[in-house]
Amino acid sequence: MRLGFHCSVGKGLKNTIAEAVALKCETMQIFSRSPRAWYRREFDEKELAEFKKSIKEKNIYPLVVHMLYLPNLASCDKKLYKKSVDVLIDELKRCRILDAQYLVIHPGRYSTGDFETGIKNIIYAINLAFTKVKNKTMLLLENLAGGKTDIGWRFEELRRIIDNVKEKNRLGVCLDTCHLFAAGYEISKNGFDKTINEFDKIVGLNYLQLLHLNDSKNGMGSKIDRHTH
Repeated sequence: MRLGFHCSVGKGLKNTIAEAVALKCETMQIFSRSPRAWYRREFDEKELAEFKKSIKEKNIYPLVVHMLYLPNLASCDKKLYKKSVDVLIDELKRCRILDAQYLVIHPGRYSTGDFETGIKNIIYAINLAFTKVKNKTMLLLENLAGGKTDIGWRFEELRRIIDNVKEKNRLGVCLDTCHLFAAGYEISKNGFDKTINEFDKIVGLNYLQLLHLNDSKNGMGSKIDRHTH
């Protein structure tokens, strides 16, 4: 197991390495762009080269990229769905440029649509993205907190997505402890083994690639996604 933090790219890619080193990271997560804007800049070639050199020299791996927050791959709104799929494809391309091992995504929520359409949209988006972009980056489905129309908060939903993705070797899971707790899964010292055993039975531990260790501001089963640190 390797431990690390999410490091800010607000002051440039190169500065993320300094932050990671200061925090004694063995691995790190970043956004490849602003998490709250559709617009993104191209990487500066010099800065990119320095980043890739430094991360290798400092032995920081794997590099994890988290997709921005705006896309909704389960959306039944055609315009939003297209933008979301385009971002997924673009993020996979950016991961290839960064030599990132993982790309974490939130499956999505069906909002004004219905569950079946939403989950089929997620599956279609992933299969299309894998067809468009060939790289070694593994796509990780992050479990959600279970709010309103979230898809992917139950282990069975993650399993269904995996079952319907053609290139399963390119797909894994990131478990977020805040989201687990909010969704009603036990993560206490006495209950965590039960949760992991349930995950193994339904999804399979072979798909578990990453843990996001976050505390929750609300109680168990609240279905509210509010991290606290």
